[in-house]
Order: sequence, then C-alpha cells, then structure tokens
Amino acid sequence: MIGGAGMFDLDLLKSFVSVADAGGFTRAGERLNRTQSTVSQQIRRLEDAVGRPLFVRDAKRVALTEDGERLLGYARRLLALAEEAKTAVGGPGRVDVVRLGIPDDFAVEALTEAVAAFAREAPACRLEVRCGMSCDLRAGLARGEFDLVLAKREPASGPAFAAWGERLVWIAGRDHAPAELDPVPLVAFPQGCIYRDRAVHALERAGRRWRVAYESPNLMGIQAAIAGGLGIALLSDRAVRAGHRVLGRGDGLPDIPPTELAILIGPEAPAEARRLAGTIAGFCSGAAAVAA
Repeated sequence: MIGGAGMFDLDLLKSFVSVADAGGFTRAGERLNRTQSTVSQQIRRLEDAVGRPLFVRDAKRVALTEDGERLLGYARRLLALAEEAKTAVGGPGRVDVVRLGIPDDFAVEALTEAVAAFAREAPACRLEVRCGMSCDLRAGLARGEFDLVLAKREPASGPAFAAWGERLVWIAGRDHAPAELDPVPLVAFPQGCIYRDRAVHALERAGRRWRVAYESPNLMGIQAAIAGGLGIALLSDRAVRAGHRVLGRGDGLPDIPPTELAILIGPEAPAEARRLAGTIAGFCSGAAAVAA
C-alpha cells in the first residue's frame, strides 16, 4: 500500500524528479548541487515512505519502475503547486489575482482582446474571467466571488466605477413578422435577465399576450432563433445582425426605456482591478460612441 507522510516531503520529491529527468543519481546531484550519495539517500527515504521501489538500478542505467512512473506525475504537480502557493502568498514575486465577470452577450471579440492586452501588460497580475448572466454576476460580486464585473442593470441603481446607457430594441428576423401573432412568441434569455423582464412587463402593459418560444443563455443562440423566425426579442441595439430587422410602434410594440451597463468593483478588490476597470471603461466608452 502506498502511503506515509514522508512521501510528500517536497525536498525528497524534488530529488526524485531530478533523478527521473537526469537519468541517474550523479547527474541529478549536479543539477541539485548535492553529492550522489545524498541524492541516493533521499530516494531510499522516499521509497521507504512509499513502501515500493521507484527505480530499477543496474550498472548501465537508472529507470523508473511502474510505481515510479505513477508517482512522477503527482510529484511534478505537488512541486508546481507548492511554488504557486509560495508566489501567491507573498514575497517579491507576489501575484495579484483579479476575478472578472462579463455578461455572456457582451463577451465580444474586441472586449476580449482589450482584456487580453491588459493581461499581457500586467505580468504580475493573474486574470480569471467568467461569463454569465448579469444577475448572477452581481450576486457573485456581493458574495466576494468577483473583484469586478461588467453588468446590465436598471439605470442609476447604485454606485459604479463607470456606467453607460443601453438602447433596447425589438428585433425580428428580416423576412418574418412574428410580432403580429397572438400570443407574441418571445425569444429570450433565462429568467432573471433584465431584457426578458422588460419585454414581458412592456407587453403586459400594452395588453399583448405572450409566450416564450425559444430560451437560451447564449447570445448566438438567441440571434439565430430570431433570424430563423422563431420569435422576437428585446435586446441591446448592438445585438442586431444582418439577418434581423428592428421593430417599433408601427408593428404594435411599445417603446422601451434604456437599461444601463455598469462596471462594479468589490470592496476588497486589489489595485490591479481598478486598472482593469479603466481598460474596460475605455473600451465601453468607445463602443458607446460608435453606437451613438
């Protein structure tokens, strides 16, 4: 049975990996600046802890046993994890982790490029990005799961690093007229999406019946369903594509007031999070100017 606390001694594992990589005890000792006898003793201690031989030794070569091969992958991972923990906890090589949340329907290529450029310019910062629905991103920020999020919300609904208005439009397929149907077939994101809530409330206030004809958490699925004529959707005007057309009062649909796109930062966010927020704000400001 493989076991024993000694097998997780990082110094022993380092010698074990060095012997496996160098193909012998002498060359491993040279790499580690240790004598051949010291390395041999460390391997014997590790084998005692494991309870099985890790190397086959003969006059010509040193090769891993089957158990040695099995242990090697784990040893590399343990050593890498130890180094990562050492770097993350402190010292001159400390790495700041910034956790960013982006709406799935706003993770466009240009924004991704802007975020990637920031990551390249800040090698001391490790960026973790997750896409999702805005309601989930805001809830995650409140729970401390993110350092900053780009999220859709009701206008002026709280403090923000920066915010921009979003013009919402009714969208149908270019060659389809689903808005004339009763009930109106809706193409929508799952419950909790501000666009879906706005669409449902607006139709009910206008006395129009509705049903959800197609639901997807993915913008590409929503856009394809619209183009295919499965229904209409209420989205930001940036979501309009070549196979779509914008509807309005002439189609019996009410006007919808703007929503807001905001950058929100958590209270415990590292300094690098504000730098990233500035990068995203610059992108969003440019995108808003183009849309206007």
